[in-house]
Amino acid sequence: MSKTSVKTGQHPPIYSLLRPYEDFPKRIEGSSVWRADELKEKPESWTYGFSAEQIDELGKAADEALQSGRKLTEITKANFSLPTLAPLFTSLRPTLLNDRGFILFQNVPVHQWSREKCAAAYLGLGAHFGIAISQNGRGHILGHVKNLAEDQSQSKVPIRIYRTNKRQFFHTDSADLVGLLCMARAMEGGESDIVSTHHLYNAMQEEHPEAVKLMTEPIWYFDRKGEVSEGEEPYIGTSLLQLVKASNGEERVYARFDPMNVTTLERYNSGPDAVIPPLTPAQIEAMAILEETAHRLALHMILQPGDIQLLANAHIFHARTEYTDWPAGSVDEEGRPRLQRQLMRLWLAVGEEEGGWKLPYVDSKEAKRGGIQVDDTPPHCPLDAE
Repeated sequence: MSKTSVKTGQHPPIYSLLRPYEDFPKRIEGSSVWRADELKEKPESWTYGFSAEQIDELGKAADEALQSGRKLTEITKANFSLPTLAPLFTSLRPTLLNDRGFILFQNVPVHQWSREKCAAAYLGLGAHFGIAISQNGRGHILGHVKNLAEDQSQSKVPIRIYRTNKRQFFHTDSADLVGLLCMARAMEGGESDIVSTHHLYNAMQEEHPEAVKLMTEPIWYFDRKGEVSEGEEPYIGTSLLQLVKASNGEERVYARFDPMNVTTLERYNSGPDAVIPPLTPAQIEAMAILEETAHRLALHMILQPGDIQLLANAHIFHARTEYTDWPAGSVDEEGRPRLQRQLMRLWLAVGEEEGGWKLPYVDSKEAKRGGIQVDDTPPHCPLDAE
């Protein structure tokens, strides 16, 4: 156990709390089970465009935060006052945590505001939904999804996929909520897909129950890609689906899975020095089934600059198509230089006392749970990818 102990957010599950497949529901009902074809026809039910007055309120709060002398890492709900927006955000939290699981905000003026003001406004907005947590080993609580054209051959560990332009398969992040603020679109691709985990679960239970059963078993290993605290293993053994309790006591199926952390373990699961078992054909097939089913059931979105997609990892899977950036020197219709595709990302913790689900992890009761915390690395808010 590392010296940061229970607060690292990088732990295997408490295996004694994992439930067998026989305890899982055969079918899930309720508002968390949504169909893309229905929501596609009702975008007003999940899209919220900020009014000019609300943008003014958000902008003034960001200006005050920057003028206060506080660091971006010090922005909290308590010091980021939003007199009219705060009640709105409070009313939306149950929808995110227990019901549909996502919302799309629009109209943040990212082209008019400075990058620092956008970051402050975004962090302040996020603070009204949860606590920002580290997304990597460098302590970034403000992440940047951007193609850095990194060369895997020059890295001893697999590169995190968000730093590339490659397709992201359906996955969840290691946080209760994830937010994506679109700063600039790609020339082509980079489009978003999301799916109700519980709708996906129902379809797989009906069509491929053997794959669901396999996902409830603690036979899977996640690659930590070198982002490891002292004394911890470089991988985590776990299950992909877990049966947990929501804050109201109801049992819920919870998902934690990223195929890019499962399929990159060759250095540990192959050859004469293997220390963990390789993926079996049945596991590989189960992952393919999940991807195919999720793609078939997904709601497709094209995020525009100024859009914020906010979703609950507990019961939403998300994905991204591969993309191509604009050629250097390109300008838009108004003569402004075209930027590389870039999203500002937040990972937000929502502890049990704030309505988060009771999870089978040692940090479940912590307010600042989850994330990727390496030893005592302090929080950091870079204004661009690094």
